[in-house]
Amino acid sequence: MKRLLTLLLALVTAASLYAVEFDAYFTNRTLRTDLIFSGNATTQHIALRALHSWQGWAGRTHNLDQVPLRGDGELSLTDIATGETIYRTTFSSLFQEWLGMEEAQTSERAYEFTVLTPQPLSPALLRVELFNSRQEVSAKMEIEINPSDILIHNCDTQPTTPYSIIFSGSDEDKIDVAIVAEGYTADEMDIFRNDAKATVESLFAHEPFGSMRERFNFIAVESASIDSGVSIPLENIWKQSAVESHFDTFYSNRYLTTSAIFAMANLLAGIPYEHIIVLANTDTYGGGGIYNSYTLTTAHHPLFAPVVVHEFGHSFAGLADEYFYDTPDISTNHLAPDVEAWQQNITNLVDFDSKWADMLPEGTKIPTEVTPEAEANYTVGLYEGANYVNKGAYRPAVVCRMRNNTATQFCPVCQRAIERMIRFYTE
Repeated sequence: MKRLLTLLLALVTAASLYAVEFDAYFTNRTLRTDLIFSGNATTQHIALRALHSWQGWAGRTHNLDQVPLRGDGELSLTDIATGETIYRTTFSSLFQEWLGMEEAQTSERAYEFTVLTPQPLSPALLRVELFNSRQEVSAKMEIEINPSDILIHNCDTQPTTPYSIIFSGSDEDKIDVAIVAEGYTADEMDIFRNDAKATVESLFAHEPFGSMRERFNFIAVESASIDSGVSIPLENIWKQSAVESHFDTFYSNRYLTTSAIFAMANLLAGIPYEHIIVLANTDTYGGGGIYNSYTLTTAHHPLFAPVVVHEFGHSFAGLADEYFYDTPDISTNHLAPDVEAWQQNITNLVDFDSKWADMLPEGTKIPTEVTPEAEANYTVGLYEGANYVNKGAYRPAVVCRMRNNTATQFCPVCQRAIERMIRFYTE
C-alpha cells in the first residue's frame, strides 16, 4: 500500500510539473474556429470555414491539455515548435445526431459548428476529430494556425452590448454563460431581460448550481429579431429570428434547435462567454441541449423552468437523457452495446466502475427495483431504461431532472457530475 501511495504521489507531482502554463503558449485573446461537418452515415468530412479573433479570453487558463468528458468530438492545439499539446476541448454536434437518422443512410448534409480556444502566441497545429458510436475516429482535419495570419477576422468591436445579470468576478476566474435573445423584437427586450433573470433563478434553484453560484457570470445578449416568435414548420410558421431556430428538428415536434451556428457566433463575437443559453420567445413546448454547443429552450411555456435546467444539463455537463421509450435497441442514438457511453449518468455495464459504482448502497440488485421509497428519496441504483431505450441501458435514479419535468432536483449522480464539471472549469 505504501508503495502504491508513493507511486500515485509521483504521478500527481509529475503531472503538476508538466502542466501547460497559459502565459507560455497563449495571449489574452479568443480564437473562434468555424467548421463545416458534412457527409452521411458512411463517410464524414471536416472543413475549416473561417477564423475569428477578439481581445480577452473568458475560458479556463488551467487544465489546458485535459478534458472532463470524451464527448462526440475533440479539438486540440499542438505547439509546432515543441510538439506539445497545449489545449484540448470536447463537444457534441447536431450533425452527429443526424448521422443516427434514417435519412443519413441515403443522403448527405452539411452542418455549421464553432469552437472557441485561446489564441496561441506561436504557430500551432489545429486538429479536429469526430467520433462514431464506438468512440472511434470517423473524421479528422489538421491545419496549421498562424496567429499573425491577416485573414483571421478581427472582432474587437463587439456588435451587441451584453446586459449583466450575475457578475461574480473577472471572466478568467468564472464560468461565463451568455443568454441570447431569440424571437424577441427590439420592443420586447424588457420581456427578454425578465426571462433571462428567470433562467438564472431556475438554475440556481438546483444543486449544485445553487451552492456554487459564485463561480458563474451570466450576461444577457439582446439580439433583436425582425419577427416576434420562432419558426414552427409543422404549422407552416416561419419567422425571421436572430438565430433562425425552429421546432420539428429531425421531424420531432418538440425538438427546438438552430443550424445557424455562425450567425449565433457572430452575435456573440467580442463578448466574453464559454457557454450559451438561447431563449426562444414562444409558448410552444420544446427545447434542445448539445454538449459544449448550446442550450435552446422555449421561454413562455408553463414548464419553462424545469426544461431550461434539463437542457443546460446536456449542454454544460454532457448529461444524457434518462427517459426511455418502448424501444429495445440499445444502439439507438449513438450508443454501442459493447462500448461504455461517455455520459456520466447512463451505463450499459461495460465499464460501470467508471460511473457511479462507488455510490451504490450495499446489496443493490441489477436491475434495481423501482419502489415508491426509491422514487421519493432519489435512491441511487441501476434502474433499467435510459437514453431512449428500455433494455440494456441503465440510469442512476427512478426520477431526476434529466428524466422528469416533475422531478424537483438532479439525482445524486448527476449532481456529482455537474459539480465535477464546475470544478474542472474553476479550480
